Amino acid sequence: MDFAETPKLELHLHIEGAMPPDFARRLADEKDIDLGGLFDDRGAYAYRDFFHFLQVYDQACSVLQTPRDYARLTGEILRRSSGDGVIYTEMFLSPDFCGGGDLGAWQEYLAAIEEAARTAEARHGIVMRAVVTAVRHLGPEQAKSAARCAAETAGAFLTGFGMAGDETRGRAGDFAWAFDCAREAGLGLTSHAGEWAGPESVRETLDALRPARIGHGVRAAEDPALVARLAEAGTVLEVCPGSNIALGLYPDWAAHPVARLRAAGVKVTLSTDDPPFFHTRLPLEYARMAEAFGWEPADFTEMNRAAAAAAFCDAATRAALLKRLEDAT
Repeated sequence: MDFAETPKLELHLHIEGAMPPDFARRLADEKDIDLGGLFDDRGAYAYRDFFHFLQVYDQACSVLQTPRDYARLTGEILRRSSGDGVIYTEMFLSPDFCGGGDLGAWQEYLAAIEEAARTAEARHGIVMRAVVTAVRHLGPEQAKSAARCAAETAGAFLTGFGMAGDETRGRAGDFAWAFDCAREAGLGLTSHAGEWAGPESVRETLDALRPARIGHGVRAAEDPALVARLAEAGTVLEVCPGSNIALGLYPDWAAHPVARLRAAGVKVTLSTDDPPFFHTRLPLEYARMAEAFGWEPADFTEMNRAAAAAAFCDAATRAALLKRLEDAT
């Protein structure tokens, strides 16, 4: 099946991680920044393992230095996503990257990104919402700063708060203040868990942070009681199979637990995480899932409806997205 035209929603996409290599090289040339060692012989991002990936990711981000850089990147990502059939995307943004955690600087970055998103929506019909992410391995105090930035700029465009980074650093409860701050500001909540840390990280995150969604969460499949809890609570997993496979969490597509989680009643959605780093695109994710598990178009429509229901957007936007999905069936 050709999934390029299938309408899709993507809930788990890091703005820096979605930076195409050619875009990074172009910015590096403009700024005379040396990105030596960042790419393989084919010009793709090169890394050895997850922790080296984090280092490569940070090095690539060195070319993003101004609000205009982020505006250009936003427009490029949304143009490419629209070409892949994405009608709605939530992008993870970090005040730590956008302005160094300073509220005034963050406001300038966010305004530039929002303007680029409005332009892309007018040109390509793709809707974007922003989710502020604290970086876990920067510690709880930095997470508080990110949460304050999120709370001060919450609105129609910035609609969510979450946490990414190294899951093995600290305990989820260390970040409760940041999540409580975002919750009080009316933001939707999500957090990475159950990727490199085991199912206990998902349980701890649910207990301490009470998010509506879990980023990845696939290691929950190792704990039947936790799977039952997720299904009963209706917690949505932002599953990124290609990311998990590229980083060696699972050996191949057929071994990925997304189908088992879904069969157990857990609400799952499909996303690409950091697509150029993992040599993937959303239509490719769909094709691989169809090949591995025999999923039909109706299965993907069901997951996209679940994504629409879980999206951090207003009721009118949600209704419009559901109508676009319905019109395509």
